[in-house]
This record gives sequence, structure tokens and C-alpha cells, in this order.
Amino acid sequence: MKAIILKQFGDVENLSMTELPVPEITEDEVLIKIKSISINPVDVKTRSGKGVSAVLKNDNPMILGWDLSGKVETTGSAVKSLKKGDDVFAMVRFPLSGKVYAEYTTVPASQLAIKPVNVTHDEAAAACLAALTAWQALTINYKLNPGERVLIHAASGGVGHFAVQMAKYLGAYVIGTSSAANKDFVLSLGADEHIDYKAKPFETVVKNLDFVLDTIGGDYIERSLKTIKKGGTIISIPSGLNEHVKEKAEALGIQGFSTRVKPDGTNMQEIADLLERKKLISHLQKIFSFDQMAEAHLQIESGRTVGKISLTIDRSS
Repeated sequence: MKAIILKQFGDVENLSMTELPVPEITEDEVLIKIKSISINPVDVKTRSGKGVSAVLKNDNPMILGWDLSGKVETTGSAVKSLKKGDDVFAMVRFPLSGKVYAEYTTVPASQLAIKPVNVTHDEAAAACLAALTAWQALTINYKLNPGERVLIHAASGGVGHFAVQMAKYLGAYVIGTSSAANKDFVLSLGADEHIDYKAKPFETVVKNLDFVLDTIGGDYIERSLKTIKKGGTIISIPSGLNEHVKEKAEALGIQGFSTRVKPDGTNMQEIADLLERKKLISHLQKIFSFDQMAEAHLQIESGRTVGKISLTIDRSS
């Protein structure tokens, strides 16, 4: 099978196409013939030696990636929920090695969901890690209630654009930050208000929030505390809350914590249901071919991706 390996941590030049044997499954796994994959900022960070590189550093060969959509090729003896030919999608094994930059990979059956027929493989692959991150933040890490005022940072990005749609579905009043160039896009997702973070500090524009989803980190965490009412919550995706900020949050009567997405087939099936009912849409800025992996990494690395990108590996039905 064709696979893209990472020869060593560093620049995109270290991503190399090669031929590898098709992997073998265990009794609780399925072999997936991958149709499409998607990449996220964690792919780029890990490639450069950050992200979850410490987990992958001893892999040989090292194959990145966690988001896939494809077709079940074979199933392990203990797998009863899936069969050969099923179209499925998933975030695979994160933060462990997912190995999806390949034509085939193995996946624990418990992490997979059936792909809706009205969603393409490219769209499904895009609705994995980013969508799962948003869904778990809004329904598990925090229980979002109808009518709550929510601020979503980087609302035009991968996690952000899913979070806006999900928060609206859950009945919240949603405010999203982005550049002015993406204002119309953010509002088209269902946001009630838009804040141009370049025009003025967001903390001077909005107050009395119930919940903030921070997808940026850094000083955004502490600045966001100024917008949250007593009893409110902030969840930070990219970086943990240091003790100084945590203490400040507690002093204000605010809950503050970080979270990391977890593989979960049940949650993926909930996302599949939203996709099927068109309550959630994967907005794809661009679809790359598999041999354009370097360009795809550079697109994510630019920090200017609107929505998501996907890479098509197999165009056959």
C-alpha cells in the first residue's frame, strides 16, 4: 500500500511517499480502505516535533494522522457491529498513533461510526477530530444549556466552525471571533454576533458570558476571564491553564480547565446524526490529493484555513 511516512521531525520535506505492507488486524479491530483523510493543527505541530511527537517518536515507520473516512475491508473475529463494505469515519486512537496517512489502516471498532449516505468521504473525514473536540467540549466537558451566552474563539477555524453550529443546535446565543474577512462566514454558520478581533480587544466588546471555548490559548485565556460572569466556565483546547490563571478564575468564581479530545464511537455516531440531518456541515476550504500532503500541511500551518481541508486517497466508490 502507499503510505506517507515522516522520516524525522521537522519541515514538510521530511514527509515521504513509500510502499508498506497492509497492516493486520486484531480481533477487536477492522481494516479500513481509506477514501479520504483530514489533517489538523496537531498534525503540523507533531510533524515539527511538538504536539504529540513524544508519543510517536519511537514508531518505525512513523505515520501521522488521525481523521479518516473509508470502507470496511475486513473485521476481527470479535467485531459484530460492522461488516465488510460499510462506509465509516472516525478519529483514530488519538493521542496515540493513528497511522492514517496510508491507503489502509486498522481501527478499533469501538471508535468508528457509520458515514451518512448524504455526506461525502471528504466531508466525513473533516468531521472527526475537530468536530469531536467541539462536541465533547459542549456536551461532556461542559453541559451547554439553551439560552446560555457563548463565546467561541477562532470561530471560522476547524474546531470553531463546528462549535458555532453545535452551540446553535443546542440552543445557545453564540458570539464568534474571527477576522473581518470571515465575518460573513461565521454569521452564516448561525452565530448571533461576530467580533473582529483585529478591530478592538474582544474583552472590551462582550461581557456576562456563561461559557467561553478558547481554541487559541496564550493570553486569550486570561483575557477571556474578563468576559465571563460569576459561575461561568472557560475551556481551553490548545493549552492548559497555568496555576496563576486558574487561581484568578477561581477568585472570580469561574471554572477554568483544559481538555483533550478522546476517541469515542458513540460520540462519532452523534456527529453522524447531526451531519445526516444537516444540523452540521463540514465546510471544506480545499480538497487536496494524497500526493499534495506537503501543501496541505503548509495550508494548515498558515493559520488561515477557513473551516477544514481534506485529502482524497481513493476516488472509487
